[in-house]
Amino acid sequence: MSETSPGFGVYIHWPFCAQKCPYCDFNSHVRLKGPDQARFLAAYRRELDHAAGIVSRTPAVTSIFIGGGTPSLMEPATVAGLLDHIAGLWSVASDAEVTLEANPGSVEASRFAGYRAAGVNRVSLGVQSLRDAELRRLGRVHSAAEARAAIDIAQRTFTRMSFDLIYARPGQSVAEWRQELGEALAMAGEHLSLYQLTIEPETTYAALYAAGKLVVPDTDEARVLYDVTQEIMERAGLPAYEISNHARPGGESRHNLTYWRYGSYVGVGAGAHGRLVRADDGTRLATATQRNPEAWLAAVETCGHGMVEQSVLSKAEQADEMLLMGLRIREGVDLKRLQRETGLAPHPAAVEKLVREALIVGDALPGRAVATATGRAVLDQVVTQLSEHLVPVASRHLPAA
Repeated sequence: MSETSPGFGVYIHWPFCAQKCPYCDFNSHVRLKGPDQARFLAAYRRELDHAAGIVSRTPAVTSIFIGGGTPSLMEPATVAGLLDHIAGLWSVASDAEVTLEANPGSVEASRFAGYRAAGVNRVSLGVQSLRDAELRRLGRVHSAAEARAAIDIAQRTFTRMSFDLIYARPGQSVAEWRQELGEALAMAGEHLSLYQLTIEPETTYAALYAAGKLVVPDTDEARVLYDVTQEIMERAGLPAYEISNHARPGGESRHNLTYWRYGSYVGVGAGAHGRLVRADDGTRLATATQRNPEAWLAAVETCGHGMVEQSVLSKAEQADEMLLMGLRIREGVDLKRLQRETGLAPHPAAVEKLVREALIVGDALPGRAVATATGRAVLDQVVTQLSEHLVPVASRHLPAA
């Protein structure tokens, strides 16, 4: 995979969790009795077969990501079965990144060696906090001590690893966050994901917030915490290569870069999304599957796949997505590629306006559109201004927008 190549990825969604966290709006489900892993593995294989029939002529797989949910509830043999099947459908690059998301509980950590033997070479741990009281408030089922132990085991087991923290939590001060982030950096390797707590619709936190029982930092307080985060991480040598993701040079998540560089990727499992380039005519498809695990399983066993969406993206939709994803990352959007693949480009007047407002880096143009730190903080606004002024490349001589 070249330095800026989007690559070709495979995403597998494991939708089960031991407990639903109050802030989480991911497609995750709690089942008192664990799922039949052999039956689900067979279904994943069938849906992978279906996807391979759509994108049969593809380059080598550069990344595989097993996310959730809590994939570390899977047995290592199930993971091995998934990876072996992928390798039987596509060529897999010799340096492919194979990531598994894991909770840092002691039970999950005990499986790490088995995952490594199955072919996983990178783990992403959902630590979320290094404070026991905060972990309880976040609904996590592990302790801070278990998190630290899991980080240590992961670093000794896998070639690469990362862990997540949530900040802008209720009552969190700048001083407290500085101390906690400093402790995280003392344990971190090449990558940290640092997410601001957001109140997502239809979550427990949303209900508590609406009832006045949950108070989170306001916009100004959250921005101060964000700015402090950037300052600390820059100084530590792990700058933000994406809004919430920080890495040493070369330590970036290759799979997530496939998303942000608008690459092609297969998505299988309940609630998974994909972006596929169809083999027969080169059209780009948006795919999505049944969100309910049992409904997905029944659909796959009946029809060979659980897809509920398989729609062709228009050139304008592709351009909008490319801008939305690419402006999240520090390298920005390759405008020449945007023009080549969609026949569209942002009107020069729209770009110049954003440059004047210091939301886009002026000296990065015309080759790339790169959001400034200020621009990334108001990314929706930047993308909207560019998307609303997309014009055919041959029509860029139009009067100023």
